Amino acid sequence: MRVIFIGSSEASAVTLRALIKCPLLKVVGVVTQPDRPSGRKQHFTPCPCKAFAVENKIGPIISPEKINAPAVLDTLASWKPDVIVVVAFGQFLGKKLLALPPHGCINGHFSLLPKYRGAAPVQYAIAAGEEVSGVTIMQMDAGMDDGDMLLTAVEPICSDDTSVTLMDRLAILGAVTMVKGLRQIINGTVKREPQDHSQATYAPKMQKHNGLIEWALPARLIERRIRAYDPWPGAFTFLPAHLVKKGSSGRMKILEATILPAPPEVSDMAPGSIYDFCPSGPLVLTGEGALCLTAVQPEGGRRMDGKSFLNGHPLIKGDVLGVC
Repeated sequence: MRVIFIGSSEASAVTLRALIKCPLLKVVGVVTQPDRPSGRKQHFTPCPCKAFAVENKIGPIISPEKINAPAVLDTLASWKPDVIVVVAFGQFLGKKLLALPPHGCINGHFSLLPKYRGAAPVQYAIAAGEEVSGVTIMQMDAGMDDGDMLLTAVEPICSDDTSVTLMDRLAILGAVTMVKGLRQIINGTVKREPQDHSQATYAPKMQKHNGLIEWALPARLIERRIRAYDPWPGAFTFLPAHLVKKGSSGRMKILEATILPAPPEVSDMAPGSIYDFCPSGPLVLTGEGALCLTAVQPEGGRRMDGKSFLNGHPLIKGDVLGVC
């Protein structure tokens, strides 16, 4: 089976690696996002999928700004694919592209559809407190992640999972499940199951402002968001004014936190208040319960544990976080 692969992320590269190792499949071309500025010096850098394809001499490779452009469609058609596989690409595929190969376009989506359609299913699943996530291999349609399902595979969400740790496991699971689905297409044994659109939920692309911590929320919700938003958009708050250095916004990332009960005597303090300290870091009151900030990263600084942070940033009881 001749395959065109479309993807951009590290998870995409994992699937591409699985495809080239399957003797039944021949990757005849790769489509990735264009190189983008990266790092402090903003050097143009290829996405992980393109870097993998170049390193392993998989090609040809194209990186169009608009995948549905007529010239791009002509190029893809010249590669004569039997199927197009798409994983974490970031551009919508138009009707002409979806209809180009005989077996259509097959997408690996990192949720158990119809839940969490969209660009950020892993973050939303962790933030929502889901106990399981998974992968859905689906036949792509014109809508957002609404095509027929071909295969699903379940992955538990651990209590300490971040979007990074969960995505690492889902990437492997997705690659294995994609190859299994393509084998079923080749053998003619694949079964299509329509999604129940009435049960659909959505996980739109995360924006930087989504990471701002709302201290009035319960501690359990905030702690889940801290893990879900690692590394992007990153959960953050703002230091009180007396600790903000000149030229700094006072923004501080919260990287790890532990849930604690809030003592009754602090019930009159505002959410976000520093009400005490422990060996692991500052204790912050929330709308329900409290959090010990065990790992943080001040603006322009490095990751540090809560105790080290307090050594250089003398918070005092009654300080309120989040007031910028």
